[in-house]
Amino acid sequence: MCNRNLAPLNSPSLAVAREALRSAMDRSGWHPDLIADAELALAELIVNAWRHGRTTSPVVLFLILDGTLRVSVCDDSSDLPQPCEPSRHSECGRGLQLIQGLTHRWGAEPQKRGKTVWFELDAAA
Repeated sequence: MCNRNLAPLNSPSLAVAREALRSAMDRSGWHPDLIADAELALAELIVNAWRHGRTTSPVVLFLILDGTLRVSVCDDSSDLPQPCEPSRHSECGRGLQLIQGLTHRWGAEPQKRGKTVWFELDAAA
């Protein structure tokens, strides 16, 4: 079920996170297509943190090391993400499929408080 009680989808935190990621990847010489994929996957993780993690200000971390980008989004919910098969007419439920299609790897790790959902992209792939 889609939760309509969200922060606005173009909130400053989403815009700032996307800009910071885009800037870091651009300075590191990443291909524009991979930058676009990373931005979209990041936006999906942040929206999932708002929607399903019930976290208005998720923590966003990213690291570029040896040609691999790792983006992590931490929220307050201990519920790990569960991919689902939405019906053709569902308005939501495709986010993890989108992340899987845009990235090389993704996963989730429980934390003492909440969880971290992450993805990785390889520059050379």
